[in-house]
Amino acid sequence: MQPGSAAILTQDLVKRFGSFTAVDGVNLEVRRGEVFGLLGPNGAGKTTLVRMLTTLLPPTAGNAIVAGHDVARHPRRVRQLIGVIPQAMTSDLDLTGWENVDIYGEFYGIRRRERHRRIERLLKMVGLSERGHDLVATYSGGMRRRLEIARGLVHSPEVLFLDEPTIGLDPQSRRAVWDLLEQLRKESEITISLTTHYMDEAEMLCDRIAIVDRGKIIALGTPSELKSLVKGSDRIELEVEGDIERIMATLGAAPGLHDAKREGENGRLTVRADDGAHLIPRIISDVEAIHGHVKSINLQRISLEDVFIEFTGRSLRDEPARKVSFLVGAGMPQQR
Repeated sequence: MQPGSAAILTQDLVKRFGSFTAVDGVNLEVRRGEVFGLLGPNGAGKTTLVRMLTTLLPPTAGNAIVAGHDVARHPRRVRQLIGVIPQAMTSDLDLTGWENVDIYGEFYGIRRRERHRRIERLLKMVGLSERGHDLVATYSGGMRRRLEIARGLVHSPEVLFLDEPTIGLDPQSRRAVWDLLEQLRKESEITISLTTHYMDEAEMLCDRIAIVDRGKIIALGTPSELKSLVKGSDRIELEVEGDIERIMATLGAAPGLHDAKREGENGRLTVRADDGAHLIPRIISDVEAIHGHVKSINLQRISLEDVFIEFTGRSLRDEPARKVSFLVGAGMPQQR
């Protein structure tokens, strides 16, 4: 298995715990420089998958290459090339922001002068230059999260793993983290693997998304591609004039349109569409072709949450036990 241009590459990756298979033959390729999202219900296997990719769990079978190195054969090298931002806040409250990042950089063997140069640049990037020498105990949750992203970047990793980076943050802090990740994407070639339960976050930040369930990847693509997989999910509301029954029959028979219905009086109709945005011009044309007129038209697009529910089902499935954070310890430098 050759990594090529992939930052993360897996082949038939499996993890079993006794008779239970948590990850079941996952094949995945994450391109260098992309933001890749992992979505899945509780107990889906995404936790175990990421723990293998960050060298915290050895695979039962199959292979995984991260940043050009096999996670089972060269785990120390992988750890040197990845950054990990766990869900749990792990910065030391009794140290300053600067000291938190400085100690982390020292663990990685970065020389003092270079380390301090990087810290200054990173604190500026995350908007903490003026608070860098204040105790972390005085930081807000959003400030701590931004500090921990800076800390995870001090050794210039090739791949950054983020676990629920905005959970529990207020809307302003959440947006600040989004802006920071967008800046990272634009200004560097770093690859970001993002695990989140916020659908708007995944849609806003991710180039591609994998939906994981029961240990398998059940859907993969860009947000638009995932939405297009759910047929007839867009809802188009329109108000028309003309022969209503004929218009309904015409729309109902058109490719990509389904279930045309009349909604009360005054020529109000609804129709389901596979890709409503692209079909609207044709709807107008078809109605006019039979001497009708579209007075108004409104598209209600499928959301990423709708896609998620479509593929994983509506029943809630909880993990047998909840971990504090599945990435605590991942990417930490190892003592030689």
